[in-house]
Amino acid sequence: MEPVVLDGGALTIAQVVAVARGGAAVVLTPGALAGVAATRAHIEKLADATEPTYGVSTGFGALAVRHIPVERRAALQRSLIRSHAAGAGPEVEPEVVRALMLLRLRTLATGRTGVRQSTVETFAAVLNAGILPVVQENGSLGCSGDLAPLSAVALALMGEGEVRLGGELMPAAEALRRNGIEPLELVEKEGLALINSTDGMLGQLAIALTDLRALLDVVDLTAAMSVEALLGTDRVFAADLQALRPHPGQAESAARIAGFLADSPIVASHRGPDCPRVQDAYSLRCAPQVHGAARDTASHARAVAERELAAAVDNPVVLPDGRVESNGNFHGAPIAYVLDFLAIPVADVASMAERRTDRMLDVARSHGLPPFLAHDPGVDSGHMIAQYTQAAIVSDLKRLAVPASVDSIPSSAMQEDHVSMGWSAARKLRRAVDGLTTVLAVEYLTAARALDLRAPLTPGPATAAAVAVLREHVPGPGPDRHLAPEIAAAEHLIRSGALLAAVERRTA
Repeated sequence: MEPVVLDGGALTIAQVVAVARGGAAVVLTPGALAGVAATRAHIEKLADATEPTYGVSTGFGALAVRHIPVERRAALQRSLIRSHAAGAGPEVEPEVVRALMLLRLRTLATGRTGVRQSTVETFAAVLNAGILPVVQENGSLGCSGDLAPLSAVALALMGEGEVRLGGELMPAAEALRRNGIEPLELVEKEGLALINSTDGMLGQLAIALTDLRALLDVVDLTAAMSVEALLGTDRVFAADLQALRPHPGQAESAARIAGFLADSPIVASHRGPDCPRVQDAYSLRCAPQVHGAARDTASHARAVAERELAAAVDNPVVLPDGRVESNGNFHGAPIAYVLDFLAIPVADVASMAERRTDRMLDVARSHGLPPFLAHDPGVDSGHMIAQYTQAAIVSDLKRLAVPASVDSIPSSAMQEDHVSMGWSAARKLRRAVDGLTTVLAVEYLTAARALDLRAPLTPGPATAAAVAVLREHVPGPGPDRHLAPEIAAAEHLIRSGALLAAVERRTA
């Protein structure tokens, strides 16, 4: 994988995912390092000045009024990191740790934070060595940055705390020693610069947007399979109908669903004046409107993420003319809002998918399919409980859609009296994306079984390809089997991209 170049400029979402999930290395450009060194010279002058400067020669937060003498400033930086590395709970995922490390390193490379060149180089070396600081789930209020998570990273750079290397838990000092990396001895401004940012919530937003882009493609496919299995019409997805309500996401989803249904013998079998049905249920007919609104919400969130990936978030910040200014750019509201926004369509898209699944299982609404798609109804239960699993997850997703960003808990003796809770929004969105994946796996599994049961009628090329790749891992209709592994197999095909790849090969 090509390394990601850090030149002080913006990153893309794809680059974040390449480092976080793909293990790509990072490379610092000479220009970025020169800018870091030039900015550090301004900090050195302020450190020697008699007039106090916040973050350089003072305490932090509510203790910012205290001027710290020169001989105590190294202790100040160490104390800041040790005290702020106060996380609790389970470890967050390695990809989240790598994402927040990359994003903090990118901001350091902008030259706006005032750290030393050697600090930036050490940070890059730790990331490239695959050293993963243990970051715990609880500890960020999403204002003054993701303080506890980023402090856990800074602690490891100092050679303290615990890390994972190749999956093995060990003291940070040992991991640094194995890789020939000297622990950092922080000086003025550096402790604050390492932790005062929104990198954790931004990294999780970038990862979630990547996953959602694929899932919103998958749900168009599973919806098409369900429309076909339920003998629904494809006429409602026509471009001229969609153009009457010109939302870009709606048009995209409708076109995709129509494309997946193209040349379907099942659809053709009930097209024409002899079909007694006037309209399909909303979960079929309105799929482009719901899926498309989710796409448009994700597009807005992506625009916010792209702006953040060009930002230099720190407090205080060092401006190009050498001024050191306090600011509020560390507040996580812009990211927190879109993290919360995304949880709403995730829940709604999953809810609609669950309704389509339920229709395929109900003999009163499935238009000729056996009850619960069972082989021998009464003896066999078919996919009855798979839909229960969907329903349980959808219920959880509705709770996860309750926004975190409307909450605020004052902290730091009321100095930090309004916080974003963006980290919490990010954590619940990760769980929501996982839940949507499982819900779509159940719809995929159920729709494939229903299409098989429509024989001798056959599905169209796209949906037939989706059934075929599933049948490489899961048998077709028959007596009840252990269903959990089949749901897991369908989920793997979605997560890995194999499902969409198989359909694209068949329809290219």
